[in-house]
Amino acid sequence: MLNQIRIILINTSHPGNIGSVARAMKTMGLGDLCLVSPAQFPHHKAYELASNASDVLDQATVVSTVDEAIADCAFVIGTSARSRVIPWPVLTPRELAEKIKKEESESQVAILFGCEQSGLTNEELQRCHYHIQIPANPAYSSLNIASAVQIIAYELFVASLGRVDQEEAMEYRVASANEMELFFQHLQDVLVEVEFLKLSAPRKLMTRLRRLFMRARPDVNEMNILRGILTAVQGKKI
Repeated sequence: MLNQIRIILINTSHPGNIGSVARAMKTMGLGDLCLVSPAQFPHHKAYELASNASDVLDQATVVSTVDEAIADCAFVIGTSARSRVIPWPVLTPRELAEKIKKEESESQVAILFGCEQSGLTNEELQRCHYHIQIPANPAYSSLNIASAVQIIAYELFVASLGRVDQEEAMEYRVASANEMELFFQHLQDVLVEVEFLKLSAPRKLMTRLRRLFMRARPDVNEMNILRGILTAVQGKKI
């Protein structure tokens, strides 16, 4: 289970935080770290704070965009301490761990952490199937990034101890993040073509549709059906 999980840090500003996250990951059996446009990496401060988890840093992947980081992932979760205008399904770390425990063993899971100052952007959060919030003192709920990773990693580790692989595999794998993004672009194109969506006044339509389909988590066969319907609509449009 733990080998399925990728921790993704986006625009991390301080290299020491990257090292502290690597240490938090290794203590709980996680090793897949991906960095999206870090301000400074590699950096001696990251290795200094990683302590004996330098191997996690050595194996870390550095990419330029979130799309690259999650392209092969079928389950994407974003960390957020803020309430949104359009609410997204929210889990606690323990609830998340139980969900991942039931995932297919081939399913890649990504957990996104935003930059230290502002967290994940709205666009990044809309790429996620679920958001995760860590219960904390409402008067002071600010956690540093390594502490947040440690809490979530602990719940994942505990859940992994009791994991039992699903007896019946899914008929088709769940659509990846890249496949979902291609579908959303296709859907938007068709809605514009049939004049249901006006890009000059979108009224959050695509955000609501994104939430709907991310919640449904269609498999690749269902995605092919949906894309086929959209293509048929385009073919019939005069």
